[in-house]
Order: sequence, then C-alpha cells, then structure tokens
Amino acid sequence: MPGEITITDRATEKIRKLLTGANEGHGLRVNVVEGGCSGYGYKMEIDSAAAEDKVFEKNGVRVLLGAKSMLHLDGTEMDYKDELMRSGFVFNNPNVKGTCGCGTSFST
Repeated sequence: MPGEITITDRATEKIRKLLTGANEGHGLRVNVVEGGCSGYGYKMEIDSAAAEDKVFEKNGVRVLLGAKSMLHLDGTEMDYKDELMRSGFVFNNPNVKGTCGCGTSFST
C-alpha cells in the first residue's frame, strides 16, 4: 500500500525506551532533511503529532512522519541495530539511489 513504512520489533522496543517519561501521545518524529554529502539525512526527535502527519503505530509506539518526509520514506523498513562497533536506527529505504562514504546521508 502506498504511503507505508514498517517498524521492526527491535526498533519498536528502542523507541519505547526513548519515549519513557515523554508526554502521553508523543512519538518519535522521523524527518528527512537536506544535508550531508549525498543530499539528504535522517533527523529524529520526540514530538507530538501534527494534523498533517502520517502516524504509524506498532505495539503502542508511534512514529510520526511529515508529508515531505513520507515522499522519501515510502516503503522503508525502520530497524534498530545494537552491535559492538555501531548501534542505532537503520533505514532499509528502497528509494535510496546512492549513499555517501560514511553512510550518514543519501540521495533519491
């Protein structure tokens, strides 16, 4: 279905921990912002939903996306990796055409 993202169980649990102590109804906002050597990057913050947001819920956890970010994230799987050398959210984004050498920015 167009306009969808999926959130893995690992990402859901990490978001739940991040939202501990946040106001009820808040979620993790994921924005695609201009910047980086490839054109775009991901920015995340705890926020409340705006009227125009697309809200995804899984097991009581909310991920918030604005309309512009949704254009870049449609079909994306949001995961969380916790590894010895690197931990963080991972976006398996089918819209990405290229990434920078350090892997923090992308182009569509």
